[in-house]
Amino acid sequence: MSKSRSASLLDAGILLPAIGGAFRKLDPRSLIRNPVMFVVAVVSALTTVLLVKDVVTGSGHLGFSFQIVVWLWFTLLFANFAEAVAEGRGKAQADALRRTRTETQAKLITGSDKAYRMVPGHSLKVGDVVLVEAGDIIPSDGEVVEGVASVNEAAITGESAPVIRESGGDRSAVTGGTEVLSDWIRVRITAAAGSTFIDRMIALVEGAERQKTPNEIALNILLAGMTLIFVLATVTIPSFASYAGGSIPVVVLVALFVTLIPTTIGALLSAIGIAGMDRLVRFNVLAMSGRAVEAAGDVDTLLLDKTGTITLGNRQATALHPVGGVTVEALADAAQLASLADETPEGRSIVVLAKEKYGLRGREMESLHATFVPFTAQTRMSGVDYDGLSIRKGAVDAILAQAEPTAAAALRETRSTADGIAKTGGTPLAVMRNGQVLGVVELKDIVKGGIRERFAELRRMGIRTVMITGDNPMTAAAIAAEAGVDDFLAQATPEDKLNLIRAEQAKGKLVAMCGDGTNDAPALAQSDVGVAMNTGTVAAREAGNMVDLDSDPTKLIEIVEIGKQLLMTRGALTTFSIANDVAKYFAIIPAMFLAFYPQLGALNVMGLATPQSAILSAIIFNALIIVALIPLALRGVRYRPVGAGALLTRNLLIYGLGGIIVPFIGIKAIDLAVTALGLV
Repeated sequence: MSKSRSASLLDAGILLPAIGGAFRKLDPRSLIRNPVMFVVAVVSALTTVLLVKDVVTGSGHLGFSFQIVVWLWFTLLFANFAEAVAEGRGKAQADALRRTRTETQAKLITGSDKAYRMVPGHSLKVGDVVLVEAGDIIPSDGEVVEGVASVNEAAITGESAPVIRESGGDRSAVTGGTEVLSDWIRVRITAAAGSTFIDRMIALVEGAERQKTPNEIALNILLAGMTLIFVLATVTIPSFASYAGGSIPVVVLVALFVTLIPTTIGALLSAIGIAGMDRLVRFNVLAMSGRAVEAAGDVDTLLLDKTGTITLGNRQATALHPVGGVTVEALADAAQLASLADETPEGRSIVVLAKEKYGLRGREMESLHATFVPFTAQTRMSGVDYDGLSIRKGAVDAILAQAEPTAAAALRETRSTADGIAKTGGTPLAVMRNGQVLGVVELKDIVKGGIRERFAELRRMGIRTVMITGDNPMTAAAIAAEAGVDDFLAQATPEDKLNLIRAEQAKGKLVAMCGDGTNDAPALAQSDVGVAMNTGTVAAREAGNMVDLDSDPTKLIEIVEIGKQLLMTRGALTTFSIANDVAKYFAIIPAMFLAFYPQLGALNVMGLATPQSAILSAIIFNALIIVALIPLALRGVRYRPVGAGALLTRNLLIYGLGGIIVPFIGIKAIDLAVTALGLV
């Protein structure tokens, strides 16, 4: 990830514009989206009007009222500032992305050959075919319809390693703004101007259209309800004061009201949601909505492809098993000869195994006038013919079908060896020379280091892991046991994946999966969290609600952790806010009624100097605590894979108890400062 897209919280380029953004968000049309802060804005405006009236008439305690009004507006501005900082980080990332979207000239194909004419990239329409050669910028999103090329996608992913893009298969999608490094490709445009992948990324990371998630809406309703309750509670106080033979100034009532309502979480709620999406973007994952991020935190079942996610993705030759009295050296020699022209990872690994374990060096085959036989889907074998020898390597049943039937014992041994390899999760390849089976090469999917421990962490989080593979059930079971997943789906088809997701959802569970191919699109669309690989097809990217720009399937585990961190942060700050309000009651309520009911002095457990200093200290603390919690809201509460009970206990001890203790200390310190400075 490029540094420009990992903007620091203390970056002046973010903080300074956020100050202006805090004032712009005083617009009632913006404030109305946050009921708590909208109410704070209304009462702040009311007390400001009353202050102006007092200044004109010369009545009231102008100094005290002025300070209360100033801190009320600061409370509102600090809340807006928190949201503006969160949005500013997204806009800084969007600016970095926007710099990658340069005005390019496109080579629009005009005929059946490579004839083209130059047109502005922004004028391209869906269905146009363009030629992109080495050094050219791909003008818009599309699919490769002809050719193969190396493409630098660093402008999108931040990774410098180039990738291969070619027609057909799951590596045909290309993104506008990326650069072709070698060769040429023809690209069919699939996105209209203004709706390309980068355009959508810019709009999403800016957070301008971020929709509230269901839990966020529910919490907003709860906060609005609590605010309404305290409105009713506050308006009844003057009657009690009147009954006691006195009166309470409106500015004091407003101060009481603002400190009672959950302003802390109300101020930070939007910033928490924006920051959750921002953390994913900085992690090179693009979430299409806040709902997707939140759903990731509630995932119950995680579906992961075996190849490239659980295993390294390339099967490696690990052992040779000769049969029928053949020496292992003879098998190694034949297997290496059959693999010299095999450029697949499996073929190269056989050559390396024969060289490193059996000392067989690669040989020059040109002098032998060898003829290499390529692998085909029909024969399911490959090999080499030279000097009267015919060596073949391939699927066991294909080799056995071509082998001489006279050596029945060797054929039975071959089949038995192959079955044993399959039971342990390996893949057998048989080798024969002139119709005689020499033995079996064992290929093995290498399970990624540390993956078993990661699955154990997910299990502690209460998440069930399911491995998806096209392998036979025997091989799948062995790899699943080695990797430590909870279950597996073998010989999986697109319909099988879709049915599995629906079955899990029918049990009330949330499902996450990742995919990159068109055949994954139905399952990605059905899953609650569908993470599409950026290297995948357009169909896969459109079907998912997240796109991984690095195309790393294992990142699904981190996505779940980021989602849980979002939920934990919101829960922790809600707990702190409510506990925080409880502590403030002891500061302001005894102070308000002390003149009418001296007995309430016993509740002044903080030992605050005067009623005025108590009220002013509480309202100042109420504003400053928002600023103090902005870094936590944006960074998020640190996630640990522990059970729900342990998590609740930790939450209550740190943020519940802390929410009670911190205000006692903070308000007392502010009271001492206010008194020492003679502000009341």
